[in-house]
Amino acid sequence: MLFIEYPKCTTCQRAKKWLDENGIEYEDRNIKEERPTYEELLDWHARSGLPLKRFFNTSGLLYKSMGLKEKLPQMDEEEQLRLLATDGMLVKRPIIVNGDMILVGFREAEWQRLK
Repeated sequence: MLFIEYPKCTTCQRAKKWLDENGIEYEDRNIKEERPTYEELLDWHARSGLPLKRFFNTSGLLYKSMGLKEKLPQMDEEEQLRLLATDGMLVKRPIIVNGDMILVGFREAEWQRLK
């Protein structure tokens, strides 16, 4: 299982603590140092069944400074995925990739499925 996080993110810290407390093994990846590729994002989006907007860190400074709230509706999915792949700080985190299960953001009720 792959756990993609930004170590300074408090939500990621809570998620990591939850994984550790529940004895769930994972491979850790820093989203800022090793950002997701276009191909990974395309795959995760397809497997997750989630709307693409869920993959954007809408509360992040970069998202806000780029004015993406207004720009995303005019972009097609490929353009959005390519934009996400340019900077890990645009991507919502943490992300869990576990086979066909893709979890974006930390919602403990959803993460219970990992046990």
